Amino acid sequence: MSTDDRRTILHVDMDAFYASVEQRDRPELRGKPVIVGADPNARGVVAACSYEARRFGVRSAMPSREAGRLCPDGVFVPPDMKRYEAASRHVFAIFERFTPMVEGLSIDEAFLDVTGSRRLFGDGPAIAASIKETIRRETGLTASVGVATNKFLAKVASDLGKPDGLTIVPGEREAIGVFLAPLPVSRLWGVGQVTQATLAKQGIGTIGDIQRLTPAQLSRIVGTHAAAHFLRLAWGDDERDVEVGVEEKSLSREHTFPVDSRSEEEIRGTLLDLVEDVGRRLRESGKFARVARIKLRWKDFDTILRQTTLEPPCCDDAGLRAAAERLLAAESLDKPVRLVGFGVSRLTADRAWQPSLFDGAAAEVPRRERLSQAVDAIRREHGGGSVRRGSAASGGKDAS
Repeated sequence: MSTDDRRTILHVDMDAFYASVEQRDRPELRGKPVIVGADPNARGVVAACSYEARRFGVRSAMPSREAGRLCPDGVFVPPDMKRYEAASRHVFAIFERFTPMVEGLSIDEAFLDVTGSRRLFGDGPAIAASIKETIRRETGLTASVGVATNKFLAKVASDLGKPDGLTIVPGEREAIGVFLAPLPVSRLWGVGQVTQATLAKQGIGTIGDIQRLTPAQLSRIVGTHAAAHFLRLAWGDDERDVEVGVEEKSLSREHTFPVDSRSEEEIRGTLLDLVEDVGRRLRESGKFARVARIKLRWKDFDTILRQTTLEPPCCDDAGLRAAAERLLAAESLDKPVRLVGFGVSRLTADRAWQPSLFDGAAAEVPRRERLSQAVDAIRREHGGGSVRRGSAASGGKDAS
């Protein structure tokens, strides 16, 4: 295959995204260990952290109290998703100037197929450099980019170059093997802690160790299917296409109580606050949800998920609240609750449902949606606390 026939795939990953937005918008935070998440004196986790904080061992999803212990001089800031989402939209708009083939993986990373853009913008490295510079110039943020012939290699490359890196993977199979050989087996998709430990017992620690095995040898260790998968990746084989238009399949929000709660009123009020936030985001996306679910985590960390089908598919607060309250009422709150969550899934842009002329309750759905949209507009104009539920206005608590 000639160079011109090969695909050119980029993986673009924003560097310490939430923390970088905070440092960009608050100059006094630049160069400091910024930790986005719960206060270190409260229960909760780290959502993101700057590279200055990572030097102390702070990582995403770490309990905030542990992060505070590791990094006592860390600057803890609460997440501001509206600002992060605005920055993300700007970054993705930049991607789309270079190619329509964009597969978003999260708010701060994406795969780009720039094969068809080379005549306009140059080869893969040139396009990657242009994207990085445009992001820096227009948003004040940095990104790391991997350039390769497929998604797996591009993702590996972007991870190796952080922060602010541009890593290029060679295109020839032999050179790809050399590039991958010294990397740990954990770089292979599908190798988790259990598989990594299994391989380590057999003296297999690098991708090069995998490359030296026959399919039969590796099958005896991890099974036939996994062996074939790992051997393909070990030589850089990945035929998956960049998927354009992959839409968010779910929305959710959680709250960890500062002190385990036994109060049904507090748990219910917090759950309904979460419902309103998820409902607002659902309406902003122009989607309807077919499934609603609640999450409860007890003091002993046991966790349950309960869900129900929404018929018709729903996006209004009243319908979502009713579903959440039904699910909560079915649970016996006989233990202290550590965390409560609400989410929706099976999102659709088309309700694909026609109410019966004789169904009075169904006829209320469009009116409820208009009411929820009107409340959204008032809150955007006058602030989130301008319209509250009756119970919330009389003493309920806000989710955080």
